[in-house]
Amino acid sequence: MIHKYLRFFFASGLALLIHSCSNTKYLQDGELLYTGAEIKIEDDSISNKEKKALKAELEENLTPKPNSTILGLRPKLYFYNSTKEPEKQKGFRYWLKYKIGEEPVLLQDVDREFNKDIIENYSENKGFFNVNASYDTVAKNKKAEVIYTVRPGTRYKISEVNFEKDSTLINSEIQKTADKSFLKVGNYFDFDVIKAERERIDKNLKENGFYYFSPDNIIVQADSTVTTNHNVDLNVKLKDNTPKLATEQFTIDKVIVFPNYNIQDVKDGKYNVPMRADSLAPYVYEDIFVVDPDDKFKPKIFDRVLYFEQGDLYNRADHNLSLSRLINLGVFKFVKNEFVVSDSINNKFDVYYMLTPRKIQSLRLEALGRTNSANYAGSELNLNWTHRNIFRGAEQLKVAVYGAFDVQIGGPADAANMFRAGANAQLSFPRIIAPFRFPSSSAYIPRTNISIGYEFQNRTDLYTLNNFNASFGYVWKENERKEHDLKIIDITYVAPANETDKFLALAADNIYLSRITDQQLIFGPTYAYTYTTTMLPRKNTIYYRGMLDLAGNLTGLLSGANAKEGDQKTIFDVPFSQYLKMENDFRFYHKFSEKSSFASRIIAGVAYPYGNSVDIPFSRQFFVGGSNSIRAFRARTLGPGSYDPRSQEEDAFFFDQSGDVKLELNAEYRFNVYNFLNLAAFVDAGNIWLVNEDAQRPGAKFSSEWMSEIAVGAGLGVRLDFSILVLRLDLAMPLRVPYYEKGDRWTFDKIDFGSSDWRKDNLILNIAIGYPF
Repeated sequence: MIHKYLRFFFASGLALLIHSCSNTKYLQDGELLYTGAEIKIEDDSISNKEKKALKAELEENLTPKPNSTILGLRPKLYFYNSTKEPEKQKGFRYWLKYKIGEEPVLLQDVDREFNKDIIENYSENKGFFNVNASYDTVAKNKKAEVIYTVRPGTRYKISEVNFEKDSTLINSEIQKTADKSFLKVGNYFDFDVIKAERERIDKNLKENGFYYFSPDNIIVQADSTVTTNHNVDLNVKLKDNTPKLATEQFTIDKVIVFPNYNIQDVKDGKYNVPMRADSLAPYVYEDIFVVDPDDKFKPKIFDRVLYFEQGDLYNRADHNLSLSRLINLGVFKFVKNEFVVSDSINNKFDVYYMLTPRKIQSLRLEALGRTNSANYAGSELNLNWTHRNIFRGAEQLKVAVYGAFDVQIGGPADAANMFRAGANAQLSFPRIIAPFRFPSSSAYIPRTNISIGYEFQNRTDLYTLNNFNASFGYVWKENERKEHDLKIIDITYVAPANETDKFLALAADNIYLSRITDQQLIFGPTYAYTYTTTMLPRKNTIYYRGMLDLAGNLTGLLSGANAKEGDQKTIFDVPFSQYLKMENDFRFYHKFSEKSSFASRIIAGVAYPYGNSVDIPFSRQFFVGGSNSIRAFRARTLGPGSYDPRSQEEDAFFFDQSGDVKLELNAEYRFNVYNFLNLAAFVDAGNIWLVNEDAQRPGAKFSSEWMSEIAVGAGLGVRLDFSILVLRLDLAMPLRVPYYEKGDRWTFDKIDFGSSDWRKDNLILNIAIGYPF
């Protein structure tokens, strides 16, 4: 069977190759297909490294770009040429011709003289003042290539940088930072560096009150005639026609906030707002004028958020910080500000903040369908209500009610279906409510979060659980890269409501099963730290999240609990859990190009019970397998260690596998095929283990043999990236199975794509939303 597939793909590829090579047959008489440009640099005065860099930069600036190629072929051009003109601007034919296809780029579309000018101008901007360029066209078999020959000459260096002086205030500010100039003696002349220098000067002036200044007000004069050694002198000065307003240093007069602003407040392009101090007087709060006649917002929230005060010298940093903090409140849909000159003699202006609130209350109903690799399919219904200003201080209250069910559609014949229903509420304050402060960045608003929730879980024919949880804590950011999440108290209480005779019979012979329905009281602080550079425009970025969970530690130490010796303490007759849990998630991303990248992840975690606990609560243990983990194994079916979960089938019940130690590694190469279509090749490895021996799960304990118990899987994935939604399909197969006999765990010799039984047991299809990491 597999040979038939190979023959089909080979024949299809050959047909595409033949047709793709025949694109020129669609050309009209006299038309030539443009295949691209070649840059030849002929000059011995510059190094090969400089030639290579200049050539790449010049090629990037040439227009137009030729038709795209794949392995020397032009399949997009073929789709365009071979598809008949559609009758309407929609439908499959239109999509194939104009979305998948690509219109031919002809030689007549290439303005060679314009490209020649681009080459010369760009070279001059890089310091090659004596550049000379020419071009020639080579045509053959209805195809044409343009060859540009460039003779750049010697590149000029900066011999002197002078900041022209005068007696003005703005000039003195420019002189203060002249030593930080990007223009350095001995460096090559580069117009991009000159532009960066103008922006540096502008940024510094904006921080010192010169609100109306612009980088265009700076001119850098270059003189290459003063020396004969290919040097150039630079003179930095204000342009003679710089507007007077741009040279004035401004301070803040009044700060005026309109928290209920809308487009109707604009008439004839001007804001319909009070401009006189006496009309604003009723709205003053701590020198801020909050025009809110309906009293929808407490004025003090703006005193906390805004950085400008009356009499302050204008600076861009406080300007941007104030806008950022207003947005981070989460209650305003649009944030806009204006500076209006109120005293032209003393150079003062008023700052207006026009804030358009979001809908204060919202109600959203969500219906979801899902499936997972553990052969469950189900649905979930969520009703979410949000109030974004519950106490008039931008406090957010979120309440959710939900119900969900999962039904077994394959796998073990007697596996139980699941039903969940619950409700939760979270109240978030845009400030730290505590007698102490956190080192939070001024650009981000710290939050105090309080949450409470309840969930009812029913595993049909087996057991029913009641789950209660509550927490109080803080979230704050040091900067855009570092975030902290500290829960001072995080409480979970799990109580069984019903255990069927069937489950009790199974649990009687399996201690691990009985622990699933144990009464559990878990409380203590948790802390998570996140560091990421993924938002930065870099080739290499990282993401790290570390988590620490300290459950019952202080209570256990003070009470002298020792469960191993039979001295287990209780609270309201419920034993409390005592353990230490740590988890680390590190990810590395490398961007090869705009269309291809490499992503990797390492997860390492350990949970250690002591004092009042012999085991880690089931809900706090680690799991592996599934669409976001080791994809060649079904969700929560792998491990622990070399234990064979298939032996559970003898008990007619297939339960989730969990562990106290987790190690997982993932690597994925991602590349874009076309527009929203992305492909990936991946490898996953890892496992979970127990810290204590379990007689009913031999091989589950972490030991010196852990390396031989690592599971490995690999596969291919398709991702449909629609920006707001990413639909992911990953097909994976196991390459190393830890519960096989030692020495026979690699499965390369067992791969048999032609066998339907092998495919059924080894090919795992994961359907998910979003990327796995």
